[in-house]
Amino acid sequence: MTVLGSGEAADLVKAKSVLLESNGRHHHGPEALRAALVDLHDFWLASRCATLGIGGEGGGVALVAVGALGRRDLCPYSDLDLVLLHDGRKGIDPLAEQLWYPLWDAGIGLDHSVRTPGQAVQVATTDLRAALGLLEARHIAGDGALSGKVRDAVRQAWRAGIRSRFDEIVETTTERWRRNGDVAHRIEPDLKSGHGGLRDIQLVDALATAQLVDRPSTEVVEARTLLLNVRTELHRLSGRSRDVLRAQDADEIAASVGFTDVGDRFDLARALSGAARAVAFSAEVGLRQARNALPRRGLAALRRAPVRRPLDSGVVEHGGEVGLARDASAAKDPALVLRVAATAARTGLPISAGTLTRLADTAPELRTPWPRAALAELLALLGTGQAIVDVIESLDRTGLWGRLFPEWGAVRDLPPRDRMHVWTVDRHLVEVSAQAARLTTRVSRPDLLLVGALLHDIGKGRGGDHSVVGESLVRQIGDRLGMRESDVEMLAAMVRHHLLLPHTATRRDPEDPATVTRVLDTLRAAVGVDDERVAVLVELLDALAEADSLGTGPGVWSPWRRTLIQGLAGRCLSALDGRPFVEPGPPDPAYKEMIEAVVEDGAPQVRFSTGDDVATVAVALPDGRGALSAVAGVVALHSLQVHTADVAITPAGDGGAVAVLTFAVTPRFGGLPDPALVRSDLIRVRAGSLGLPEALARKERDYAPSTPEVERTAPPRVLWFDDEASGAVVLELRGTDRIGLLHHVTAALERTGVDLVWARVETLGASIVDSFGIAGSPDRAARREIERAVLAAAAARPRG
Repeated sequence: MTVLGSGEAADLVKAKSVLLESNGRHHHGPEALRAALVDLHDFWLASRCATLGIGGEGGGVALVAVGALGRRDLCPYSDLDLVLLHDGRKGIDPLAEQLWYPLWDAGIGLDHSVRTPGQAVQVATTDLRAALGLLEARHIAGDGALSGKVRDAVRQAWRAGIRSRFDEIVETTTERWRRNGDVAHRIEPDLKSGHGGLRDIQLVDALATAQLVDRPSTEVVEARTLLLNVRTELHRLSGRSRDVLRAQDADEIAASVGFTDVGDRFDLARALSGAARAVAFSAEVGLRQARNALPRRGLAALRRAPVRRPLDSGVVEHGGEVGLARDASAAKDPALVLRVAATAARTGLPISAGTLTRLADTAPELRTPWPRAALAELLALLGTGQAIVDVIESLDRTGLWGRLFPEWGAVRDLPPRDRMHVWTVDRHLVEVSAQAARLTTRVSRPDLLLVGALLHDIGKGRGGDHSVVGESLVRQIGDRLGMRESDVEMLAAMVRHHLLLPHTATRRDPEDPATVTRVLDTLRAAVGVDDERVAVLVELLDALAEADSLGTGPGVWSPWRRTLIQGLAGRCLSALDGRPFVEPGPPDPAYKEMIEAVVEDGAPQVRFSTGDDVATVAVALPDGRGALSAVAGVVALHSLQVHTADVAITPAGDGGAVAVLTFAVTPRFGGLPDPALVRSDLIRVRAGSLGLPEALARKERDYAPSTPEVERTAPPRVLWFDDEASGAVVLELRGTDRIGLLHHVTAALERTGVDLVWARVETLGASIVDSFGIAGSPDRAARREIERAVLAAAAARPRG
């Protein structure tokens, strides 16, 4: 490089050039290079100060470094940030100019200032950027006592004023993240200012200096080293100050001497992604912890400490975060980790760092097969939509997600191989799951859609066709989750053929009958010749194709692509036979005594039976309008979550009938209620002495999230079918579950005057698929009226 100027800094520039030589036996790796650059600049600056008579202790003048030189992480073309401190003496400006001008003349980037101790503290209290720099001030030359006095005063002022400026810290950090994007997921990341970049580590250091959080963990320190090493090589390669890693530079940087353990740009991208995610998680958690740890003064100090509010079994809200109840034990409650995660996603509250640490230390690996409650909580988590992104990230950063899904390690931080993808493979899987949650009402098996979306690319990173590898993996995962054999087969077919509809629709003529035949033959080979199962698979693949495209990147799910894929799926479904509903069979013979008791005295009968994971509630009562809604409401009133429900009508001897309702339930809190209390409340409801709507409204308000509701992931949807087997018209409701939903929907049906012949209810995580057999043949106008009533009931929310 050409050096201009007086020559006084020419030796500094020349020595720096020698250090930056890319060839030769004296080549420095990135860490050694930074250390050498710091030593070189320290020596030159100290020598220059000595030449100018800037003396030692008691001299009243000191030179301190802030920024990169102050932190000792000087990259080849980083600017020098210097502050000349003095005790208020006259004639300081000419002295400063003799220090700065040689650096300017040599073309060295310089940010400088001249301050008294009072001025330094004053600027630190008014300028956030200056404060963050001065917190890292390091003495270079001159009066060390003066440097120490300023450093201590700045830190004391920082601690004293942190409460008043914390909102500014959060605002500027959030804006920086928004402007520069994620280091972990950008094709060309900003290593310094991006979310998960070097400035986030400085932020955590500053919060630690304020005594609000701990110093960065070993993982974050290692991540800092990697980010600095890449930035150092980027400077050396480009010959100037650069913070954005361009794709065309990544291969050369990965192959440099400093990265002998990294193969190519994909390996480098994966390492950077892991490092940046560790830093980003540390910064996010640090900001939350810091806010909770802010000193309380004035009236705030008199306010009561946050109370624990129950959110779910073993899960509480405390201080705006999701935490564990005092008696919660992951060793005794195998579903606790996933319940905490599902609750966090449902409420929009973050999981506290202490809770994550406690679960990471105590939660064992789930037995095979998983308890049913654990699978239900997984589905509830996946059904919350976009909220799962941050929740799964927090589980993954603490090792909990990998404990649930060991296969995740192969896709974690795995970079995409084409520019169409904007996310790493693991983040893509989570994004697709979030998109799939919006489509759950379009399929008859939302549970399989959610799990299939999460695992559809799990075979990547292992070599070979990822669809074939993934099919084998999900068979193992499905068995481990405790899914039925037929569901595992369907899940495996989803993963194996998740590209079938997109590839066929975009590469062949979807209007050609031979194309439809070829697709159906492929799917029959996967799940058998039962056309009902094939139709379910077509539905799932259609929805998965949309979610996959939406979770890939902007513009992928184009109108053209949507028309082709959905058109092919529609033609496949049209070519298949209908999917008739199976008419409910007669009630279990074990309920004969209950039916006889109802016939004898007309009072409801209630029986509980418990299993390993769920309990069964059987209720027999005289058939009549309002029976189903009354039972559903009382069950919800006693904090029982309904997973499945069946209704069957048995004729009685006197011309009447007895309704037998069977529910598979789990308690939302604590244990099962006393059956006698359930029966008593049911009798009171039937007699009109217990106002069920008011009681349920209070229940819903009590357990509504304390924060504004997380966005609804999928609007409710009603479908109509003609059930030739039972002679009834079938109304199918697909939607999102909530306390008392079955009561509200059945009450709405009863208000429209329909006669329910039978009902099938299934809760799949956060989703429901409820089917109701309606006697008669309501015309189009009647169906519209019924549909409006049901959708209104399904979409209504409790009022505060």
